[in-house]
Amino acid sequence: MDRNPSPPCSDAEEEGDAVGNTVYSKHWLFSVLTRLIEVIAPAEPDPAASPEGARTELDEEMENDICKVWDMSMDEDVALFLQEFNAPDIFMGVFAKSKCPRLTEICVGILGNMACFQDICMSISKDENLGQVLLQRLCDSDSPTLLETSRLLLTCLSQPEVANVWVERIRENPSVYDCVCFIMSSSTNVELLVKVGEVVDKLFDLDEELMLNWIKNGTCRSVGPSVDDSPEELPDFKIVPCILEAAKQVRSDNPEGLDVYMHILQLLTTVDEGIQAIVQAPDGGKDTWSLLYDLVCQELCQPDDPPIIVQEQKTVLASILSVLSAMFASQTEQEYTRMRKSKSCYFLFIYMPLIGSLIRILQYMEGCGKRAVDNSKESEQEETGRTDVNEEDFHLKILKDICCELLSNMLQELTKENTLEGLHQGHLNEQTCSCAFQNLLPLYFASVESFLEVLREADQTLADNLEKRFPSLKVHT
Repeated sequence: MDRNPSPPCSDAEEEGDAVGNTVYSKHWLFSVLTRLIEVIAPAEPDPAASPEGARTELDEEMENDICKVWDMSMDEDVALFLQEFNAPDIFMGVFAKSKCPRLTEICVGILGNMACFQDICMSISKDENLGQVLLQRLCDSDSPTLLETSRLLLTCLSQPEVANVWVERIRENPSVYDCVCFIMSSSTNVELLVKVGEVVDKLFDLDEELMLNWIKNGTCRSVGPSVDDSPEELPDFKIVPCILEAAKQVRSDNPEGLDVYMHILQLLTTVDEGIQAIVQAPDGGKDTWSLLYDLVCQELCQPDDPPIIVQEQKTVLASILSVLSAMFASQTEQEYTRMRKSKSCYFLFIYMPLIGSLIRILQYMEGCGKRAVDNSKESEQEETGRTDVNEEDFHLKILKDICCELLSNMLQELTKENTLEGLHQGHLNEQTCSCAFQNLLPLYFASVESFLEVLREADQTLADNLEKRFPSLKVHT
């Protein structure tokens, strides 16, 4: 059976039967919604029903017709008609009585389409009972229903007029945290993980208080979803491990999803509690650092990639480097200072390749910057072209600023032994050092000067050559 069958048209001879300005039939829609009511409240026992008396499967004709309504609900006139016919109340009955996952999925999907229109979204959002029932769907065991529920929530959270209603509702409903963490930590459905990630990202972006609550959550045993709707104890979820698990699932199959989860981590680092939740985890932040380090040093913006790749990856790189920078600064103040000083090999094998990757990103951005200037000159008369270039420049500038901050902090921690090994491995040479100095000066003069002193001990000739290229350094030495 086709997933999206063609919606029925009204008979042209039946005046007044069309829904709004569409060709869809009011009579047909009435008949489907009436049959839907009969499905959840049958007049006589149905042999296809479960022992409890509720149907667990839709017959093919009913599924076909309700799917047509799902498709039709993307039209505003149809959505308004469904609203006038109190379709949301009918769907409430479905959620309360139906044991058919497919039917629940479709009804949530129809509501999601209807919520795309502002007035209907406001009506749905202000219905407290419906709002609570929809949040309960996050505890469903059916992945397609979870996906449609997440889409509906994201639609509502994206509309400023009602976003605060949902934020407050979610803040007051602790089970949402449990259900979201359960999905992120256990689901292998990439599409679902991406959509749930978008919901979390939006929530954290909208409300810092909610983010702080979720960071501090997980201190007590929680009740979560189960197939038979009976309470079931779940693990003591912590937000950071759940985010990492979801990121690992989406990293290979969905670059946009990886971008979402990296941005969630970045949002966590905007508050001290978030940074501490990362670096004071039982593993000391090792899992977070390892994942981000692997992404930067092994997957993103690699030596065999064309420089233009930095344009495609600029947002995810900015998020990753922002988190690494926050972690590095925090760890520098804590136990990692002692570890780096006593075990320089850790710095050699973990940090030095990252320094090389940071410099490569800066080199690629220089190439993109030159290309953007050339393109700007060629399209000087095209207003849209100039706007696009300016927007690209803005995002690249953010990436450059984050990259330079992390690089400057790391260069200050280098010892003579670290530098010698970096030179041996090829991460440091005259070209890479020149690129680093070019981007760090004059803002990070102290870091460059400190590194140059160490470099002079490791390779006097290279240090002299760099001083000649950057006379401002020689004046101060």
